[in-house]
Amino acid sequence: MEQATREIFMNFPVWMQVVFYVIGLSTSAFFIYGFWLRIKKYRRGREAGRFNNLVGRFFKALGMMATNATIFKRDTYAGVAHWLIFWGFVVLFLGTVTVAVDHDFLELVFEYRLLKGSFYLWFSLFLDVFGVFFIVGLLMMIFRRGVMHPPQLDYRRPDLPPEKYSRASYKKDDKTFLWLLLIIGLTGFLIEGLRIAAEGMPAFEKWSPVGWLIAGWVENLPVSTLHMYTWWFHAVIVLVFIAYIPFSKAMHMLVDYANLMFVDDLAARRLPRVTEEKMKEGMGYLKLEDFTWKELLDFDACTKCGRCHAACPANASGAPLSPRDLILDLRTFANEKLGPKEWFSQVFLNGNGKKDKALAGGVIKKETLWSCTTCMACVEACPVGIEHLTSIVNLRRTLVDEGEMEDSLQDALMNIGDYGNSFGQSERMRAKWTKDLDFKIKDARKEPVQYLWFVGDYASFDTNVQQMTRKVANLFHSIGLNFGILYEAEKNAGNDVRRIGEEGLFEMLVEDNSEALKDAQFKEIITTDPHTLNTLKYEYPEFGANYKVLHYTELLCRLMDEGKLKISKKLNQYKVTYHDPCYLGRYNRQTEAPRRLLEALGVDFHEMRRCKENSFCCGAGGGRIWMDDSKLEKRPSVQRIEEALEIDGVNLFVVACPKDYTMFSDAVKTSGNEDKLAVKDIIELVEEAL
Repeated sequence: MEQATREIFMNFPVWMQVVFYVIGLSTSAFFIYGFWLRIKKYRRGREAGRFNNLVGRFFKALGMMATNATIFKRDTYAGVAHWLIFWGFVVLFLGTVTVAVDHDFLELVFEYRLLKGSFYLWFSLFLDVFGVFFIVGLLMMIFRRGVMHPPQLDYRRPDLPPEKYSRASYKKDDKTFLWLLLIIGLTGFLIEGLRIAAEGMPAFEKWSPVGWLIAGWVENLPVSTLHMYTWWFHAVIVLVFIAYIPFSKAMHMLVDYANLMFVDDLAARRLPRVTEEKMKEGMGYLKLEDFTWKELLDFDACTKCGRCHAACPANASGAPLSPRDLILDLRTFANEKLGPKEWFSQVFLNGNGKKDKALAGGVIKKETLWSCTTCMACVEACPVGIEHLTSIVNLRRTLVDEGEMEDSLQDALMNIGDYGNSFGQSERMRAKWTKDLDFKIKDARKEPVQYLWFVGDYASFDTNVQQMTRKVANLFHSIGLNFGILYEAEKNAGNDVRRIGEEGLFEMLVEDNSEALKDAQFKEIITTDPHTLNTLKYEYPEFGANYKVLHYTELLCRLMDEGKLKISKKLNQYKVTYHDPCYLGRYNRQTEAPRRLLEALGVDFHEMRRCKENSFCCGAGGGRIWMDDSKLEKRPSVQRIEEALEIDGVNLFVVACPKDYTMFSDAVKTSGNEDKLAVKDIIELVEEAL
């Protein structure tokens, strides 16, 4: 057993070994050239500010890659298959590197063999086990694509008829990638079996169980000759794969690690500011060089897995938007302009090529950009750290600069600019809803308060939502909460304004609200509007307005824990489901506070199949609430109501966002489900229980 080892070039003449090294080095040089072309492209992008905490970023990405956590999320089958492939590939690659170091360096320079004796035996067993993992994972993926046909892998576009484009090359790339790896894995085992048989089946090779099994099957064949031919076939396939990597889907093996390493944890929650230098050219993106290097990296990182495509509410409603297709179109355009050329690229037919078109409105249609609800479902679903939303908003900024938007959206922005609210109401009317209260809410500008309530537009002006606003005020007053508001000094917080792409107006709103906040005396901000919560919490600090901000459900839970809010009545007559607002559940990761309240209220609570961070959007975000949705096949809000009705006997649809209340109340009416389901804000249930 101490002599256990193997010969790398068994019965190979020297000239054949030289040929292998020459071809191998040439292929490696070709790979480096292709990789350099991609680096060259990324260097054309603007700075992204992602080189802080490099050590932390490195190990965080390493952890995500090692556990395949982002792949497992919401797709266990794909997660298991990818884990088997990933670790099988990593171990086999490290095994190959070990063989090369042992044969080409240690033995050649120091006349020392690492791969012998016990180390060689354990090495052989380890590689055989992970080689089996590798092949099983590949077969699972082939079965998934060839038999299961999950909808997210359908490459049909929502914005073009089939005769306008071809994505046959994408399917070829998928198959090429999987089958090259499978052939490499299978021929690797076959070489092992032929070698063991040619060596006379030495007993120690039982530590290579797969190779030993194959050797038993082939030992009566001309194994030496077959070994040489199979060895060369395997080597050629491996070298073809190496050359294929920089120009194909296989590049994601390298790019995705970098993309996860340089991801912004606040991507979408905090949108990038427009630099003064960029403002001279325009607010939005006009050319490829306007994208940051991280955004260019995003385009190459896409594996076409379709998770963002399946999660997108705009796509589900029949709008001409697929986050996957948007990224792939930008990739195609970038590779045509900056290189490297893809070997397997989509093709636009009948004069629909996008090579010389403008970015916003050309490469990406304006209808596509305006379809986005900015719900962040695409960013949340993406397993490789693509930040779709930043690219969408920066392209929207170009459309805003050019005035390419619906009249209703233009009117809303003008109202916000003129009056500080989207309703076009005088600023003196913002606190009119307080007149029906039997007490006076403090003016935080004139007297100190513990909590400043930033009410928001819909809670202040929408007549249907005002009743909830008053209930919140009554509750706060009844439990003796020390709170106040800004009255007419409050303006739209600007979250949706910024996501529309009107960066100039957003910064004006930030400036005005920041001045009002400076004049007020308070310790914490509370709001009933998750959109307001997000921008105050994540975006205002960049402009110097750094405050602790809470959603009112968080505050109610705190008060409940402190014994200041006591639930005296159980509402067990209600069978309810709860809708997580995108800007509360997904953007702010606050999913437990509303559920704790519902549990305390004693309702019969049931989750919808999409909930918490995976919640489905109501369709209001990103300015969509001010836009025409009559052309949609089925509005997201209606789809969500239908999803709630999948729960047998549910009679209450609970929300915690003014826009949600508006959207779902309308959806229940228009879908004819008023007699089946009522929409209530969680504050209504709390009030009833008190």
